[in-house]
Amino acid sequence: MPLNKLRPKSLNDSSVSSISESTYADDPVDTDDLDENDESGQNILLNIISQLKPGCDLSRITLPTFILEKKSMLERITNQLQFPDLVLDAHQEKDELQRFVKVVKWYLAGWHIAPKAVKKPLNPVLGEHFTCYWDLPNKQQAYYISEQTSHHPPESAYFYMIPESSIRVDGVCIPKSKFLGNSTAAMMAGLTVLQFLDMMNSNGKPEKYTLSQPNMYARGILFGKMRLELGDHMIIKGPKYKIDIEFKTKGFISGTYDAIAGVVKDLNGKEYYEITGKWNDIMYIKDLRDKHSKKIVLFDAHKSKVSKPSVRPLEEQGEFESRRLWKKVTDALAARDHEVATDEKFKIENYQRELAKKRVQDGVEFYPKLFRRAKPGEDLDYYIYKHIPEGNDYEEQIKSILEIAPILPGQHFTEKFAIPAFKKSEIQEKELSQTP
Repeated sequence: MPLNKLRPKSLNDSSVSSISESTYADDPVDTDDLDENDESGQNILLNIISQLKPGCDLSRITLPTFILEKKSMLERITNQLQFPDLVLDAHQEKDELQRFVKVVKWYLAGWHIAPKAVKKPLNPVLGEHFTCYWDLPNKQQAYYISEQTSHHPPESAYFYMIPESSIRVDGVCIPKSKFLGNSTAAMMAGLTVLQFLDMMNSNGKPEKYTLSQPNMYARGILFGKMRLELGDHMIIKGPKYKIDIEFKTKGFISGTYDAIAGVVKDLNGKEYYEITGKWNDIMYIKDLRDKHSKKIVLFDAHKSKVSKPSVRPLEEQGEFESRRLWKKVTDALAARDHEVATDEKFKIENYQRELAKKRVQDGVEFYPKLFRRAKPGEDLDYYIYKHIPEGNDYEEQIKSILEIAPILPGQHFTEKFAIPAFKKSEIQEKELSQTP
């Protein structure tokens, strides 16, 4: 296997636990799965809500810590990437229609990965970044890099790649929070772009899929049991096929929770498959071209095998890496010590306000270190700044990815890391233009 020297052995169970070990080691319970009945927290929440009007933006409101997940949004995004076997299977599929169906299956698979209780991920601070990797069963590695590129509105940019399988994912996540009375909503703007780099269309461009996100609703904020629902529409488009999947929210009188429905069509509107079921249970597929066809299981969330990413040890991480940045907060959340969690969270956010104030005083604009602004004609607001070599020189591709930011254990930050992404991109473009 090439690049063995860049491939450390996977962290064993004991080393993983030592990395994430809480200072409150006597708490074995995963508090992300607990519905909190914190009276002081509820009072804080009610006080906040009393100041709001339905439809107003929640992005500038500090929510009580008892509803926070022990994970930054930059890390939460990796939930969508925890079924690499499914995207690898889609890439290997030769039939275009079946390949599209398998891409849909891969993207639908990750939505059920969430705390059992209603928990909101931590809002990343400006410039926060998170990296991780996967050791895959096929002896390959997958790499993930993300950064908070904007704070108001909050925007998270991310990059994922399995170089040796020519699979690349770019995306931006822009949750726009709203208060709706007894509910809050996260209206999920942004896109995910999946590319199979070794499959070219007639224009010589890689096969591309664009994937939107359903919106998220936290019900029962004021009364009733708090519950998470996905709602509205997810649209997936490929070179020849598309699907509009409706995530159905339960009505006041009728309906059911968590149901989805969508039809795979070609770009002329011809129907091929119907997808139904529940996004957090069992999803089914039925061939609409055969009137005798019966629905079969597309994906069973109860039998699925999640592939969690590996993360560098905490002591190797920089001050703005998610797990190190939020460690005191997440330790306190793990112990259900919401007073300490609130204090530590305030310190981080207040420091960010001071940095923002200083930038204004100095006339300095913030620039991301890892993601550049999009060029005309591109699908997303931000892309990873570095040009990843094309073709099948996987060693060079992996080398390029690992030069962007530390991902694997033992990697170190370089002086180039602090240079704004747009400048690093300009330098590389100049170098590429001078290459014969």
